[in-house]
Amino acid sequence: MADSLLLLRKRGSVRSTWMRARKARPQLALGRRPRRRLRTLLRWCGRRRLRRRLLQARAAGADWREGGRLVSSAAAAGTTDTAAPGAAPSRPPADVSAPTCVPNLPVRQLRPVGPGRALLLLPLEQCFTFSGICRVTCLYGQVQVFGFTISQGQPSRDVFSTYTHSRLTVRAVPSSMPEKSKKEMKREARTLLRSHLNQDDRRWVMKNFSPLCSIVLLENLKTSTVNFIISHPGLSYIFVQESPTFQINSENFALRSVGIKKEKKKNALQFTESVLSALEELVNDSCEVDGCPVILICGAQDVGKSTFNRYLINQLLNSISCVDYLECDLGQTEFTPPGCVSLLNITEPVLGPPFTHQRTPQKMVYYGKPTCKNDYENYIEIIKYVFSSYKRESPLIVNTMGWVTDKGLLLLIDLIRLLSPTHVVQFSSGRSKYMPNLTPDYVDDVDGLYTKSKSKIRHRGFHLPEFAECFEFADEEKESPVLFTGHKLMCVKSDFAFRKTPRNRDSHNKILRDLAVLGYLGQLHPPVPKPLYSLQSLTPYQVPFNAVALRITHADVAPTHVLCAVNASWVGLCRILDDVRGHAHGPILLAQTPICDCLGFGICRGIDMLKRLYHILTPVPPEELRNVNCLLVGAISVPHCVFKNQHGPEGTIPYIMTDYNFKFPRASGKIGLRETEETSKEKLYPRPKFYRKTN
Repeated sequence: MADSLLLLRKRGSVRSTWMRARKARPQLALGRRPRRRLRTLLRWCGRRRLRRRLLQARAAGADWREGGRLVSSAAAAGTTDTAAPGAAPSRPPADVSAPTCVPNLPVRQLRPVGPGRALLLLPLEQCFTFSGICRVTCLYGQVQVFGFTISQGQPSRDVFSTYTHSRLTVRAVPSSMPEKSKKEMKREARTLLRSHLNQDDRRWVMKNFSPLCSIVLLENLKTSTVNFIISHPGLSYIFVQESPTFQINSENFALRSVGIKKEKKKNALQFTESVLSALEELVNDSCEVDGCPVILICGAQDVGKSTFNRYLINQLLNSISCVDYLECDLGQTEFTPPGCVSLLNITEPVLGPPFTHQRTPQKMVYYGKPTCKNDYENYIEIIKYVFSSYKRESPLIVNTMGWVTDKGLLLLIDLIRLLSPTHVVQFSSGRSKYMPNLTPDYVDDVDGLYTKSKSKIRHRGFHLPEFAECFEFADEEKESPVLFTGHKLMCVKSDFAFRKTPRNRDSHNKILRDLAVLGYLGQLHPPVPKPLYSLQSLTPYQVPFNAVALRITHADVAPTHVLCAVNASWVGLCRILDDVRGHAHGPILLAQTPICDCLGFGICRGIDMLKRLYHILTPVPPEELRNVNCLLVGAISVPHCVFKNQHGPEGTIPYIMTDYNFKFPRASGKIGLRETEETSKEKLYPRPKFYRKTN
């Protein structure tokens, strides 16, 4: 008895000591807002935990019935099984009026299969949305990425899902293979996986295999272009953004090793019904026998024209071998640096933004500015010159500018008359400005900027005899006037969510143009795994003064200052018909801007006045550089990050000034800008400025 009393006293003393220590501990004082945030966070974690349990139960073959109880599929079918210890009691059979069970749906599963590799099992019609870059290989089945279908046995594809555009999605689609039993499917999948996976990974796949599923291998991807872009400060966020995760599991570690991140479905690319129907109709018309439609895409800014073009190209490449693409948007080009009008023959899918797939055009002219304002006639002549190379052997997609008001609309009418498209896809949005429907009647009755309205003749066509030389016709056809049939108008309602506003649109577009230039300069570097070199450490080409002619396209510069304007500038490497090698000395200056072929671009790294040489840094191969005899300098400049990110000895950075005085006359960056009547009127009658009141 005494021992028990002594034990109780000891327990009591320990408990009282614990209570005193607990009361002496400082209390966590939270305000009303932090407490509300904490409750929201706990509620969100509870929902994620419940969702994870539901997915695990569904993967195990269970159904979620009314009443919130988890029962096995055998119990749902009416069979009696022995319950496991601690399991919830089974529910009695329901009557006929009870709701039916939710069918079992396979769950997407992911497994790491080595450093930088992950295996993805996608059941039919399920999606995986991600951000980042990776190499996608379909080992079994068939998947679709950005409209392009990747089947088993096809080569791997590099996919770029960046934060500057909508996230891309890998979706399992039904394949056109003959019907097979589940045993035959497993045998075929096991045979295809033997050369890619080890035995443990193959066993895991066969254990979780479901009929009509697709098996996808995701691999880490490194390219010289991506490495060059992310080497500049502030641009690494474009491909991958780090964010704290609440779940630390094998799936997150596998995605991190690949270099991608799983995204929510709402961030993925989503099309409206009108967009999908237009895509289906255009693909069907293009796949017809001897069908080479000319598809012109038009609409205001930020309505999804470029995204539609990429998706349409990928859809067409599923059925045909190549697609022609005419770029008429100077500010936001797709396959070239900005400021160009180009014609390309596309044979590979487009699985990323423009700065990830810079390609060599079939024909290109360097306009030199991101907009054609105040120089419309030269813009029209350049388009006619580039379009003359189109042979009508494959479908043509024409991308136009987003300027569809005032003179921009009249310029678009001129393009429709000159290019004579068979289909005009007109985009509109609830946030875009009003634009009239460009029906054949409207285009025929309205005067353009340089063309007049013409009366219709046979078969609802346009009579343009001056455009007959742009095509290859027989002799008897050239004598008669060219007859262009009327186009088919397809009005598309888009609902793209974007972060651009009238205030930040210019800065956002400037960033995309700089990224396109950086993507082009990334071709200067050797392929991975060779190291990345700085631009100043690369060896430039030496070009004599008397071997090339010079022209500043966007401004009037005194002859004594032309070399200063060319130095450290973005130059177009062009070829003109005139012979410029007859001059003994240089530089050779052109009086007018020629319409000539542009073979590529480069940076004038420096000018040697003693040896009279230009130092040009360019990825154009030497066999093409032999044809270059003209350098065009426009308003497209080298991105500032290229100059600021120069590595080397400590001290001042070349071409960078820290004490520049903007108070000097004409020191605003628009030195020598050509003034037209419109700009002079704007200076005489400036627009009123509105200021916000400040207290």
